[in-house]
Amino acid sequence: MCGGGSAAKRAADEQLFPSKTRCCFLQYIATKPDKFGIKFWVACDLKSKYICNVLPYLGKDPSRPSGERLSENVVMRLMEPFLDKGRNVTTDNFFTSLSLAHKLLSRKTTILGTVNKIRREIPQSARHTDRNEFTTQVFSTTAATLTAYAAKRKKTVNILSSMHSVIQTENTTKRKPNTITLYNTTKCGVDVMDQMVREYTVRTGTRRWPVVVFYNMIDMAALNAHVLYQACTGRQERRVDFLLELARELANSHMCAKKARKEQLLRTQPSTPSPGKRAMCQVKHQCKNNHATVRCVHCYRYTCGKCRREIPWQCQDCE
Repeated sequence: MCGGGSAAKRAADEQLFPSKTRCCFLQYIATKPDKFGIKFWVACDLKSKYICNVLPYLGKDPSRPSGERLSENVVMRLMEPFLDKGRNVTTDNFFTSLSLAHKLLSRKTTILGTVNKIRREIPQSARHTDRNEFTTQVFSTTAATLTAYAAKRKKTVNILSSMHSVIQTENTTKRKPNTITLYNTTKCGVDVMDQMVREYTVRTGTRRWPVVVFYNMIDMAALNAHVLYQACTGRQERRVDFLLELARELANSHMCAKKARKEQLLRTQPSTPSPGKRAMCQVKHQCKNNHATVRCVHCYRYTCGKCRREIPWQCQDCE
């Protein structure tokens, strides 16, 4: 499912993050490259692939009103921050319905998407598959327009649109209507985003589903950071270079804090071992676990005779 408007276009669809961890909402989707995983509903920008909204699928939602379709509930929740702004949302045949088109239109949002021919709102004459190749049939209501286009001899594509009041066909051999052309350009937003996330991922093997969700959050946040970096600075930088620099900066702050804690721990250790005892050399520059009784004056590590410098007493790592 994709969304957009005159200012910006957005895209959203289901994402299956691969995992075989044991949890009650693990999904099996035969059409996905990885059959098992945790499913997310994702809304992203069509042009930049910026992820705008994400909802995990956790099974039956008790807060969903009875009688409301899951597809309609998902679309309305994903598009909630962008309603009443004159945008458009493009959906596949799992989401698209006439009732959803009415709901979105009441919130100043239009819809464009394929419709399953078994939907109740599809006219009986639009369900015929035996059509002449490259022919178009149009059905319209006050809220939406249905386009039935025969791409092949016995294959008809139904497109529901509340943003097109006039259907125009191309002056080519296939004579595609403008609804089909627009849908083809706006339907692949989340699929491309999913490919980008999979290309550079922090995912590794784990048996805990919260860790799997955390990995997906990190991947999405890294993609969003790269999009924002390019939009704010105006610089085009390879995503792999950006991710490497981002990893270094995140690790550097952690390593500096770890080093500071280690230095503080060394400073708090006694200047000399307990009476009658000897400490192990903490430098091990030229020795193999020698005993030591004196600390370095700079790094406060116990240093044996082989690993020290001449007066003042220093370890060989300190200048």
